[in-house]
Amino acid sequence: MRTNSNPNSAPATSRNGVAIPSYVMAVSGSLGGLVEACCLQPIDVIKTRLQLDPPAHREYRGIWHCGSTIVEREGVRALWKGLTPFATHLTLKYTLRMGSNALFQSALADAQTGKLSASGRLAAGFGAGVLEAVAIVTPFEVVKIRLQQQRQIGNELLKYKGPVHCASTIVREEGVRGLWAGVAPTIARNGTNQAVMFSAKNYCDKLLWKKHEGDGVTLLPWQSMVSGFLAGFAGPLATGPFDVVKTRLMAQTRAGLPPGGEVQYKGMAHAITRIYAEEGVFALWKGLLPRLMRIPPGQAIMWAVADQVTGLYVRRTPSSALNLKSQSSSVYL
Repeated sequence: MRTNSNPNSAPATSRNGVAIPSYVMAVSGSLGGLVEACCLQPIDVIKTRLQLDPPAHREYRGIWHCGSTIVEREGVRALWKGLTPFATHLTLKYTLRMGSNALFQSALADAQTGKLSASGRLAAGFGAGVLEAVAIVTPFEVVKIRLQQQRQIGNELLKYKGPVHCASTIVREEGVRGLWAGVAPTIARNGTNQAVMFSAKNYCDKLLWKKHEGDGVTLLPWQSMVSGFLAGFAGPLATGPFDVVKTRLMAQTRAGLPPGGEVQYKGMAHAITRIYAEEGVFALWKGLLPRLMRIPPGQAIMWAVADQVTGLYVRRTPSSALNLKSQSSSVYL
């Protein structure tokens, strides 16, 4: 059983299309991101700790050992370290992602038919990913990772006392550019990830539920969760090395270096080659399992919320206002 809409649809100029404004897409993404962050933050903390665990002196033996060690040494609340920047960053990220993807899809759709090609969908997703990486993801993840890598129990021993203090300390010690450490691999990761994710979600909707663009149908929450969950697998597999390099670059700091001292990784290419040389090719996919434990469920949660928000908009908006011949800032469901 299905009702009316789906935010991952191409823009169209068909009279039969159901037009959803880009601001509705943005709101649906923000609410989905907030729910996702609260549910899945512990997995993100574990993923970050595993990625930063040095191979010479490994502290954690796996996902469950890492999580139990954190709880034992630092308390349960430590699994939600960095939640404030993470939730804020996810909410803003999904707002920008869903809204900008809608605009890019509208711009790339065929002017006569309103149809969006497969390459156009990939390009729209990539553009949305690049935009979110530069404007939102990089500075928020720098702060989040710096907070997550702190392991002392006593607050007086912590270098960073909270998100605001962390950001101000980075700016003071490393300059504003310090908040954009790792921006290159973040752009590569997010651009690729969103290009794949939007296309995969659309394909899963068609394959599993016969949900076609412009049909005005809203999937049930569990159907949206299945499509989102499956679509969430492609990105982490394709972008693992970018995620590892991003984390390493964001975690390192220039504070405390002697004059003329060099940081461990000088950039994305140097980090990839050094990690490969010192730790082997599989190190470039470190943290893949916790990413797969977090991202597909996260996409399932986000799409379940987002699809229902856009469906609510469809149900509460008069059909005369939905069935538009053209609307440049809308996607069609």
